[in-house]
Amino acid sequence: MSVTAGIHPVREALRAGRPLDKVVIAEGAAGPRLQEIIALCRERGVPVRFEPREALDRLSKTAAHQGVLAFGSAHQYADLLDIPDARLLVVLDGVEDPHNLGAIIRTAYAAGADAVVVPERRNAPLTEVVARAAAGALEHLPIVRVTNIAQTLQQLKKTGFWIYGLDERGPELYDQVTFNTPTALVFGAEGRGLRPNVQTHCDALVRIPIHGAVSSLNVSVAAGITLFEWRRRQ
Repeated sequence: MSVTAGIHPVREALRAGRPLDKVVIAEGAAGPRLQEIIALCRERGVPVRFEPREALDRLSKTAAHQGVLAFGSAHQYADLLDIPDARLLVVLDGVEDPHNLGAIIRTAYAAGADAVVVPERRNAPLTEVVARAAAGALEHLPIVRVTNIAQTLQQLKKTGFWIYGLDERGPELYDQVTFNTPTALVFGAEGRGLRPNVQTHCDALVRIPIHGAVSSLNVSVAAGITLFEWRRRQ
């Protein structure tokens, strides 16, 4: 059973209709946002329990739950076949930091992406930390898990996708490259970036110009810059 912590993630899980076994609220916690959660639970028939805040600390293993926890089935991965007519996919070549993964999911949803594609191995799982960093977007944006990123890019190209990989040594600038659609934007792992066998499947390698001695940006920041440049073009 998975645990979702925090007002916004729990509210979005309820809004999205995710199956939940119960919602636990800290005794004495109040406010309009918690009242909204209670009302949503009543609408959907989800039991609400009130327990001491210390109990929520133990159940969530963190004090950052904002006085509310939801218990239910783990987030389900989607299949690429479930996402017809996609115009923008975000592909991650092994993002292992859950905060980065959550931030990218949040940004991808805000920019209008149709799904985020992640590999089975060497990628952060969809944990409570990811859900909190995604601030509710995890409940609305499909996350597709694939066996092999390079093979998936090859398959996407056969269906008409244009593949753009973010690389600090890419010959084209993110704000000058032509983004053909449907588009797949590929971001590499923290530290090593895109693997060579993934780069070979990209139609273009794109970089964000950096001022000063820092060679690259955090992957979630780079994703945000590139995604909203794509959105601006539309």
